[in-house]
Amino acid sequence: MEEIKGDKISRILDLYTKLMDGCVIYKSEEALSHGVNERSIQRDIDDIRCYLEDDASERGYINSVIYDREKKGYRLEQIYKIRLTNSEVLAICKILLDSRAFTKKEMKDILDRLVNCCAPKVNQDLVYDLIKNEEYHYVELRHKKAFIDVLWEAGMAIRACHYVEIKYERLKDKKNVNRKLKPVSIMFSEYYFYLIAFIDDEDEARQDFDVLNDAFPTIYRVDRIKKIKTLEERFEMPYASRFEEGEFRKRVQFMYGGKLQKVRFRYTGPDVDAVLDRLPTAEIVDEDEEGYELKAEVFGKGIDMWIRSQGDYITMLEGGTDR
Repeated sequence: MEEIKGDKISRILDLYTKLMDGCVIYKSEEALSHGVNERSIQRDIDDIRCYLEDDASERGYINSVIYDREKKGYRLEQIYKIRLTNSEVLAICKILLDSRAFTKKEMKDILDRLVNCCAPKVNQDLVYDLIKNEEYHYVELRHKKAFIDVLWEAGMAIRACHYVEIKYERLKDKKNVNRKLKPVSIMFSEYYFYLIAFIDDEDEARQDFDVLNDAFPTIYRVDRIKKIKTLEERFEMPYASRFEEGEFRKRVQFMYGGKLQKVRFRYTGPDVDAVLDRLPTAEIVDEDEEGYELKAEVFGKGIDMWIRSQGDYITMLEGGTDR
């Protein structure tokens, strides 16, 4: 009995090795090679299938033994990945921690679930060790508000093109104001999530905004939304007029809204790539030994903040605010 059991183990290991090496398994050949019938080989293949399915949670992907009708044999196929790699999980955790977007409790819960659900179990402790110090010293933002539910409700309203009503705390005077909005996007930038929307009630809002035009959306920090209610009323969003998050992000700085404008400036700093990365619409129009002349298309007043942050490296030639 022990010899028969040993033969079965050796046979299965031989089949498993061939499959992992990319070979095609033919039942008739393997039955002849191992001195058994084809039913035994089929049971061996089924045992290997069960092992690979159980092993998927550790490996992070599913290897499956399939019958290849073209080759008339069995081979190994990686169906799909179900886990992130260790390096991917670590990178995402680091980005989350650096974002400081959530409260300390929210951040801890998100990181725990991310590692537990996405990292192969055998490597979870290693990932935890690489982030535990940064997680321990994590500093949450001063507003200390949990807003994930608001984020989700806004997202559902955007998807269904429903109007929303919000109670919003203005930054300039801390006054709460009510707004009826057409929400079109949720974006993240510099520590905060933002709701991008078009104001529906122009008369009520006109006094609060420099720009009130259907072509330019307004921007609301999600943590400053005190209350949100999705209305039954829906708005039309023609495909040709849909809001393009990618194009908007290229042109907005520090999430300060406003009119679309063109700027032109001279840059004499050490790294023009940093400028081109910061302003994706920027183009180099001229250069010499001392620096570069660039032009860009941007939304709003945020560009002025960035220009001031560059000090003497930038000289404005067109657009922006005089310094």
